[in-house]
Amino acid sequence: MTKSWRGLQVWPLLALALAWASPALAQAPDAEAAADRAAQTRLEDTDTLLALTSEGAILYAQDEVKLNGYQYCSQAVALAEAGEFRQSIRAASKALHLANTGSDDNLKALANRDLAIAYSYSGQLDKAIEFAREALRHTPKNPQLVYGPANKIIGDARARRGDHAGAVLSYEEALKTSSPRYAPLVQASLANSLIETGEQARARELLGQIPTPREPALLAQLDRTHARLLLAEKKPEEALAAYRKLTSRTYGVDSNYFQLWAWDGVARAEQALGRPAEATQAIDRALADIDQVRTRFRSEEIKIGLFSDLQSVFERALVLHGQVGNEARAFEISERSRARALLDTVRGRADLDASAAQTLDLSALQASLRPDERVVEFHSLPGYLQVWVISQNSIKGHQVAVPREELNELVEGFRNSVVRGRRTAIGNADKLGAALIEPLGLAPGQRLVFIPHGPLHYLPFQALRVNGHYLIESNPVSVAPSASIAVRLAQRTPRAPSALTAFGNPRIEDKYELPGAEAEVKQLAHLFPNNKLFVGEQANKTRFRQTLANAPMLHVAAHAEVDEVDPLYSRILLANENGRNNFLEAHEILDMRMPDTALVTLSACESGLGRIDRGDEVLGFTRSFLSAGSSSLIASLWPVSDDATAVLMSTLYGALAQGREVQQALQAGQLAVLKDPKMAHPFFWAPFNLIGNWRLTLGG
Repeated sequence: MTKSWRGLQVWPLLALALAWASPALAQAPDAEAAADRAAQTRLEDTDTLLALTSEGAILYAQDEVKLNGYQYCSQAVALAEAGEFRQSIRAASKALHLANTGSDDNLKALANRDLAIAYSYSGQLDKAIEFAREALRHTPKNPQLVYGPANKIIGDARARRGDHAGAVLSYEEALKTSSPRYAPLVQASLANSLIETGEQARARELLGQIPTPREPALLAQLDRTHARLLLAEKKPEEALAAYRKLTSRTYGVDSNYFQLWAWDGVARAEQALGRPAEATQAIDRALADIDQVRTRFRSEEIKIGLFSDLQSVFERALVLHGQVGNEARAFEISERSRARALLDTVRGRADLDASAAQTLDLSALQASLRPDERVVEFHSLPGYLQVWVISQNSIKGHQVAVPREELNELVEGFRNSVVRGRRTAIGNADKLGAALIEPLGLAPGQRLVFIPHGPLHYLPFQALRVNGHYLIESNPVSVAPSASIAVRLAQRTPRAPSALTAFGNPRIEDKYELPGAEAEVKQLAHLFPNNKLFVGEQANKTRFRQTLANAPMLHVAAHAEVDEVDPLYSRILLANENGRNNFLEAHEILDMRMPDTALVTLSACESGLGRIDRGDEVLGFTRSFLSAGSSSLIASLWPVSDDATAVLMSTLYGALAQGREVQQALQAGQLAVLKDPKMAHPFFWAPFNLIGNWRLTLGG
């Protein structure tokens, strides 16, 4: 028996059910292989050398104005500098195609170097190393243009992973083949890694060799490194004086950005001097003008080896206020960090509603809650996990002794055990429930709105277990990017018309066929006589755009592909038009307007995932639909089965049609699947999250 999955592969559903039912069968080779295939049920990796070369050929053929390979390389570098990482990769892939067509080894080296730059800037470190090493395999006409940058990229990746000793070796290798113009950037990066490895004397000697940069941004970064070295040398008074001097220094149009970092340095120096009150004042000064700091990608930070981001300032502020017992202020800083993370990712590439960056103060949030509702907000920090439980009249802070790296491993281990259908998922759910939920004192029946952070965005809270039971069995559950956004979304659309617009099984090619998705949307249409249904060739982007303005409920049963390089290029695979792919990308959704759309359901593979940066929520489909105007989104965390999804969705929409609020309706759908012994493993019933307005009802 075979069943279809919202992915490319088809595999035996019975095998997973048997693996769950029997410990012996769970270890059987066939069941193990089937579970592994389930974990990999996704679209193929589009970022391999072969795939990018093939994509480059297609993109080059589509270009009306065709450039030569070296022009595409220049374009790729410019786009990477501007923070347009996916577009940069596409330009470099066209250069790669032309290099292979013309057997041009010099162009191959440059194209791979440019791919390495784009992946490095985007934080995809494995890919950055892979393409940097590929660049080193070729023989360029000018080795300084390739070998120095490629080795530096490898060093940057090692430094960002905390392997500073390895970074030192890579930077030293880069210096051997760096041009005189490029060498100072390598030296600065090397100096920063030497500071991290405790080689302060060598770092100071190296900094003394770097000529004063002409570019204000690079000069500002170098000044920060000098002050940072003083702290590393355990000279906090001198460091404090250096940082205070930088708070009033101007560096062109971005002076307020660099002054923010100077105040952050003041705070760290005050901490080193044992003055927490002064440190708190300084960090608050750093955050005071953060809204005026331009949101753009800053390549100069990576070039000089600092790898700083504004989220680290928010983190220090949160920790400092927590240490002095100001829970309300710490919570509000966490909220501000989430708003800023969105702005930094979008960076003006799409129009956002002004409310996207606004946060509510604690009293306004509490006033909006009902007696049975609890907001549970997490913030993952290097040394521990901070949690706040907020009700109408209280805020209670908790610190869970799980460092960030350990939390990453715990969540990844739990997800793997769930996605692979392992029995160990139950024990892992007990452990995570005991660590994350049990200490919070949540009562059965309370409606829970979780605000995840970092790896917790990949965690199905409904599948955690407390006292031997899944959380969903005692509490309705939803999530939101931030508490401020959750409340605004709940206020935006309290009630919506019972009208369904559904897209199912878009016709692309045979390997993408989803007959279960088509059956799903047709079944849902019976629940809502007022419906618009598009399947097969009709489930295309043109129809999507035409119907979006008047779609109170939008249901999409299709394949989805997450872009980890640039979440705004994540896409839903809608039907081909005029013989060509015409997929819907997240940045296009951001530019659409959906003021009358209350609920979007993405019944697709891993539609709720996206890149997560420190301090960031999942970006991609989630934020695109919410920012475009929808107040609620239902999306999946892993590949879903047609059988389980059919039961869950029919129960969910049936409950909505009967007037139940969407959070309770999703709970009913999950419990309906859970009660089926063949689908009692959380793999089947727990993939879907409700994001946003948890109170939405239908009618009218």
